[in-house]
Amino acid sequence: MSHSTADPNEDDVLAARPWLRAYADGVPAEIPPVTETLVEMMESSARKHRRRVALEFFGAQTTYRELADRISRAAAGLRALGVRAGDRVALVLPNCPDHVVAFYAVLRLGAIVVEHNPLYTARELRHQFEVHGADVAIVWDSVADTIATMPDDVRPAHVVAVDLTEGMPLRTRLALRLPVRRARTARAALTRRPTAKGVRRWSSVASGRPLSSRVPKPGLDDIALLQLTSGTTGAPKAAMLSHRNLRSNAAQGRAWLPGLRDGEEVVYGILPLFHAYGLTLCLTFAMSIGARLVLFPKFDLDLVVAASRISPPTFLPAVPPIYDALARASVQGRIDLRGVRFAISGAMSLPIPTVTRWEEATGGLLVEGYGMTETSPVALGNPVGPSRRPGTVGVPFPSTEIRVVDPSDPTVRRAPGEEGELLIRGPQVFRGYWNGTAETDAVLLPEGWLRTGDIVTVSDDGFVTIVDRVKELIITGGFNVSPSEVEQALLLHPDVAEAAVVGIRRPGGGEDVTAGVVLRDGAVFDATALREFARQHLTAYKVPKRIVARASLPRNQVGKVLRRVVREEMSRPDTSPDTTTAG
Repeated sequence: MSHSTADPNEDDVLAARPWLRAYADGVPAEIPPVTETLVEMMESSARKHRRRVALEFFGAQTTYRELADRISRAAAGLRALGVRAGDRVALVLPNCPDHVVAFYAVLRLGAIVVEHNPLYTARELRHQFEVHGADVAIVWDSVADTIATMPDDVRPAHVVAVDLTEGMPLRTRLALRLPVRRARTARAALTRRPTAKGVRRWSSVASGRPLSSRVPKPGLDDIALLQLTSGTTGAPKAAMLSHRNLRSNAAQGRAWLPGLRDGEEVVYGILPLFHAYGLTLCLTFAMSIGARLVLFPKFDLDLVVAASRISPPTFLPAVPPIYDALARASVQGRIDLRGVRFAISGAMSLPIPTVTRWEEATGGLLVEGYGMTETSPVALGNPVGPSRRPGTVGVPFPSTEIRVVDPSDPTVRRAPGEEGELLIRGPQVFRGYWNGTAETDAVLLPEGWLRTGDIVTVSDDGFVTIVDRVKELIITGGFNVSPSEVEQALLLHPDVAEAAVVGIRRPGGGEDVTAGVVLRDGAVFDATALREFARQHLTAYKVPKRIVARASLPRNQVGKVLRRVVREEMSRPDTSPDTTTAG
């Protein structure tokens, strides 16, 4: 066996976990129980790699020693604002060095980070703040006014604005101030001075004296993160992830890639840090191995090409459309990707042609993983070696167990090859939903098993293939979209009487948000107007790509809309976009 087990009876171990045979050389069956929090993990990396570059942003570099100092000073500044252990602190930031500093500064105080997408609308953000009730928000200055002008019942007491350009090299900042249209346009996309009263500047909050060592640190089982998610039931909620959960998942990722070189890897932070996938692979995993994390505020091919000339990537986590774009750029000679040894795709299905294109361009491996916010997020992965199996989501990570059960009765096991709901158990499984006992009880079973809501088949040797979903979430561009949330936005339009939103699979992987609407009597269908209306209430990726007017919606005997039937009907090739169809 290329892995190790503590069980002397190897045959029994393999009978219970047949996937261990597929593990790459050097990957263990179990990781040792973690003993350090994320705070202690970062402090350890700062000691071991103090002179190495920790962060790079538009060419500006921050060493691990400098990062640790900035975290300490930011923590002291937040403590002066009143942040204490157990408090929630909202981060509404794109990828930038201050996102990393703020994340670890909040954790150092024993407080809880709540991540948000900075491109969300005011309505979406208000709903999320209603869920967690944070009193302090550290936000991109371009959205500071949105947060600072929330209604009194949800507005945080302190709004701290981050100017992204302050993390850039001086020459870049000076170029952005040139009195030319191109510079003004670029600057406007990166920063905007808040006008609301009472907004503080992050640079002043985070630049005082270091935090006293006497301030208590968090424990392993303290909550580190509330990750907002649509979960397995469609209603947005906050998953509670402890230091133990997140540190364990970083350790599992490290064990999965035994060829990594601590202190020498260059990880590209293209995935948004506010997303569970980007947070773990870039914000915790990369820091745990002393990597150089090259940050991008969004995926921009030109920025990636420019960064690769300074710090070529060696580990690049992303989603399939990004791999396709980079592989095409490599073929065109714009970027050299031959140094990328590891690439892990997640958040959406990975087409086999994408794998082929990427591996031809890089000479490295591209494998697919699987997870969800509730598993911190990675639970399964394809082995990084010859045993990988494209088209599947791989096998369980070290210290992770799976079961396949009857979706209507999770006590009934399914045999290998039979379809059923996937259950997961491991140290990365979350603590539950914030203020959501009923929602937690619906997905966390006795003995620590998590109901994923995904219908799968598992081969005799443990490889998992996703077949369908019990949950009705739509996955588009790697993000989860709650159909109910989009439906509620459409129903705000005075012409819409009923709405059903589903995901329609597209050939390249992922789904398109698609809506069927029933109009009120006398209303005239205008798909473009409905989409423009939806944009006022939803962030861009949630806005339906296609809207179809219908005479009625299919319902069951108790009147519930049958989204499965809607999806089947709207997937037919004879249903053209933005047209009226029979009910």
